Amino acid sequence: MAAEVAANGRDVSRLEALIRDNARRTKAIYSITTTAPDAGSRKRRKLDPGLASEDADITKTALSLRLHAEYSHVQTLPDAIAKKLAAAGPRKKKPKTADEPPSRSDEHARKLIEGIPASKSAGGANSDALVLSRNKPAGQSRNEPQNMSLSRRPDSHLAQPRPDWHAPMKLQRVISGHLGWVRALAVEPNNQWFASGAGDRTIKIWDLASGRLKLTLTGHISTVRGLAVSPRHPYMFSCGEDKMVKCWDLETNKVIRHYHGHLSGVYALKLHPTLDVLVTGGRDGVARVWDMRTRSNVHVLSGHTGTVADLVCQEADPQVITGSLDSTVRMWDLAAGKTMGVLTHHKKGVRALATHPSEFTFATGSTGSIKQWKCPEGAFMQNFDGHNAIINTLSVNDQNVFFSGGDNGSMSFWDWKSGYRFQALDTTAQPGSLDAESGIMSSTFDNSGSRLICGEADKTIKIWKPDPDATPESHPIDWKPTLSRRNF
Repeated sequence: MAAEVAANGRDVSRLEALIRDNARRTKAIYSITTTAPDAGSRKRRKLDPGLASEDADITKTALSLRLHAEYSHVQTLPDAIAKKLAAAGPRKKKPKTADEPPSRSDEHARKLIEGIPASKSAGGANSDALVLSRNKPAGQSRNEPQNMSLSRRPDSHLAQPRPDWHAPMKLQRVISGHLGWVRALAVEPNNQWFASGAGDRTIKIWDLASGRLKLTLTGHISTVRGLAVSPRHPYMFSCGEDKMVKCWDLETNKVIRHYHGHLSGVYALKLHPTLDVLVTGGRDGVARVWDMRTRSNVHVLSGHTGTVADLVCQEADPQVITGSLDSTVRMWDLAAGKTMGVLTHHKKGVRALATHPSEFTFATGSTGSIKQWKCPEGAFMQNFDGHNAIINTLSVNDQNVFFSGGDNGSMSFWDWKSGYRFQALDTTAQPGSLDAESGIMSSTFDNSGSRLICGEADKTIKIWKPDPDATPESHPIDWKPTLSRRNF
């Protein structure tokens, strides 16, 4: 009888110990506990289950409970997505070798779940960090003191691609005829002629091969700021500081449609490459999307707090990108009419944009700053350093020649891939014009990419082409890779 009582007592004591242990864990995970008194008062706080505890089991249990509570409803994919993935087949993952170091995301996940601190290494193989190197002369024994020095990793510049060679550009032709600043240029799809719009309120059509004037169109009552020729219709579109957006029929050379809606001057106009819509932006701080045929205002893309100075359209998201004098660049979802992302890296107003004709990248230009971005997320790629001027215009062709024109007449030609500036020069103003009239206001490459057309403040149009006599020996690449790239 006594033995039975003793056994029951032991069971009760074990049960009490288990209850106390359970209560302690529950209290540590869920209840409100009190901290040590601070200046005579007792402060109360709720213990976060994600925080580390002195008891490793409690920490792991708390984190497991929270992960299950928050993510249990997304552990399985919806049926529609699961069917698509099953149809696409399994993705092939590169197997990790035993000696391969864990990636940054793997290390972060391990640190989050297990609470184990990340590796304390100074940096990866491509890091630009200073490392301690030991210079041991030949024949020196291990016990003798060694020379210690700080140096950069030898492979830190390998991320920067070597620039391709491009022939320097030379002036081919100067075309006079406008009576005001040439603010807009557009080349027609067959590369036979190009149009220019200027401060004299006219649009002029020029033969691209000879530079001869073919036609002058009048209709705007203020400076013409934007031009676009449709590749699928016999239409040309123009916009200006008179708030007007016009559609010209190129068969009759007359205006057939007006698009009313802007509250102030319209500074930029682009056609969508596949849809029958045009996008305009201006001083009222919005970009408007128009149906080409019905003239209806499909979307009002609002969000900028300053003038929309330039915009571009492309086939894939973001289908519309706008640059504004509020120093931001916005990427727009054309279907929803909402902002997909905002780029705030520039310190001054963004006056110029350019998209690469064959890559999914684009560039933005503001005062003393030209940046390259990757679509669709707008990831920063590199800076084009060296053109210290107000950047009015940017253009790029499919040979990776990138042009930037400044408000002071300075011109820079870059290699699109590496950001290397292979030519920098100042334009030559017309004889008799003022020094202030040497600015480059607009630019575009023709459809072959072999000629650059620039509209300037001296009322002329200048056509540049690569120097046919230049060779890599006569104009070598003077390229010095930088150790790091700033993104501001």
